[in-house]
Formats: sequence, structure tokens, C-alpha cells
Amino acid sequence: MRAAASLFVLLVIVQRLGELFWSKRNARRLAARGFEPAADPVFGWMVLAHAILIAGCLAEPWLADRDPLPWLALPALALFLLAQGLRIWALRALGEHWNVRIFASARAGPVTTGPYRWIRHPNYLAVMVEAATLPLITSAWLTWVVVQLVHTPVLLRRVRDEERVLLADDGYRAALGDKPRFLPWG
Repeated sequence: MRAAASLFVLLVIVQRLGELFWSKRNARRLAARGFEPAADPVFGWMVLAHAILIAGCLAEPWLADRDPLPWLALPALALFLLAQGLRIWALRALGEHWNVRIFASARAGPVTTGPYRWIRHPNYLAVMVEAATLPLITSAWLTWVVVQLVHTPVLLRRVRDEERVLLADDGYRAALGDKPRFLPWG
């Protein structure tokens, strides 16, 4: 079961690498349209938090000689897969607006389709769920604690930084400014 969990984490790595290539392509397209990345003081911390998440989920179960607990891993996997569905839906709705960097591209027209009809940050919601569930799938308990302590405050700061850029655009503010950040009901 540990090998299957590790294989799952490797698949997540492949997906993330694909997203990085897509992000670079989108950045080039946005730059060609005159958009530049905004200041992003926590980007390095986000990269570190994600590296800790992935490395810990791969290494900790093997170093601790710990197999996943099916009663915890299976519900965590279900939540992770639901978050993946939300992420894919959000990224598809954003199209070339999506990037790992913050771009002030809202002046090209804010995205109000897909999950953005109800909340401002469905992708970040999915990322939070993924960070909370991936260590539970692999039984990486120490990784879970470290990631929650590092990732959560960094992600919340990133959301505030991105909102500062996006809400500066009148069109974005009018279309999405009154929508909740993460959950449609609050």
C-alpha cells in the first residue's frame, strides 16, 4: 500500500510539472499582451511549502516504515480527488489568466464562469484541501503538521496579495468583489 501511495504522489508531481509548463506558456502570452507579474513576496515560501509537502509525502512513510491507514487514506483520497476536480474546473475557467505568479490581467476581463460564479478563489480552496489530504493519504503525519504550519499562513498571505492586485481593477471588483473567498455560503 505504501508503494501505491508513493506512486500516487509521483503522479501529483507529474501533474504539477505540467502545470508549471502551462503557467510559463500563459505568462508569455500575458506578457505579449502587456501584462506583467505583480510583486509576489511570498512566492518563494509557497514553492518551499509545496516542496516540503511533496518530499515529505514521499519520504516520511518510507523513513518511518509506515503504511497508509485505509480508514483514513481512502476518505482523504476522495477529498483530494474532489479538490482536483475543482482545481481543473477553476484552471479551465481561468484559461490563459491562470498562472503560478500574480498577474494583473483582470483588465482583460474578469473570469466569472465555472466556479468563479460563486467564489473568488476556488483554485486556492482546492490547493488547501490538497495540502491537508495528501499527507493523510500517505500517512506522513509530521509532514501534515509542518505543511499546515507553513503552508496555511503563506497561502492566506498570497490570497491577500493577489486580491490587492485584482480588486484594484474596477471590472473585477464589480464582478467578483462581493463574492466570498472560498465557500459560497460564507
